[in-house]
Amino acid sequence: MPVAAGIYYELHGPEEGEPLILSAGLGGSARYWQPNLAAFAETYRVILYDHRGTGRSERALPDVVTVDDMADDMLALMDALDLDWAHVVGHAAGGVAALALALKAPERIGLVVVVNGWAVAEPHFLRCFAARLALLRDSGPEAYLRAQPIFLYPANWSSAHDAEIAAELPHQLIHFPGVATMEKRIAALAAFDIGDRLDAIEAPVLLIATADDALVPSRASERLAEGLAHGELALSESGGHAYNVTEAEDFNAFVLGWLGGADEAQEE
Repeated sequence: MPVAAGIYYELHGPEEGEPLILSAGLGGSARYWQPNLAAFAETYRVILYDHRGTGRSERALPDVVTVDDMADDMLALMDALDLDWAHVVGHAAGGVAALALALKAPERIGLVVVVNGWAVAEPHFLRCFAARLALLRDSGPEAYLRAQPIFLYPANWSSAHDAEIAAELPHQLIHFPGVATMEKRIAALAAFDIGDRLDAIEAPVLLIATADDALVPSRASERLAEGLAHGELALSESGGHAYNVTEAEDFNAFVLGWLGGADEAQEE
């Protein structure tokens, strides 16, 4: 099992391809990107990883976790793999970690794609996570995981894919990182605030948001686009929080097209 700096990782795609890190959201699992992996690995050298504290990575976390710590883990992984730089596609937590990385080490990051991210936590986001934490503390991991699709997927998609969602539950329970870890990761996301530093990010950033995201209001991405020096917003009317899963083909085609176009523009 490949592990570097305490972080489990996988490499996919051509060795000569440009490096592309796919960073998952709150759950932190590399498995999250399965609907997108094959498409991205046709062109890019894709690096998947489990966030520290989750999955097959080192489970021990400090008393206080920050989004900067998540960015440091991406840097540590890049160092271990001898990568001078990488593009990053991040979903929610993985997206804000990419923004933190762009501030911390701009020379190490190429293009950035943030799916349903934010510069500062929205009140609705905080309300949702307060409810999810209460469910986790009072009713346990299984109840928390059974409620998770409510926040991730649109109602019609969730009903249509009920069997797939149910089949994932045993795996999620086996690999659940624990209450304390989830509390620390949620606290890190709630405390993240770079609203007054967005104009310092020089990397081109594509912001993908969905109007029906039940967890992160799309206005968070709109505000990111307004504040970033090189931010571009793509707003979909549907797809929910896990847009790259529910609309995988559209997501793959659009993001790959943007990455290729932005890459060519940088070279000119």
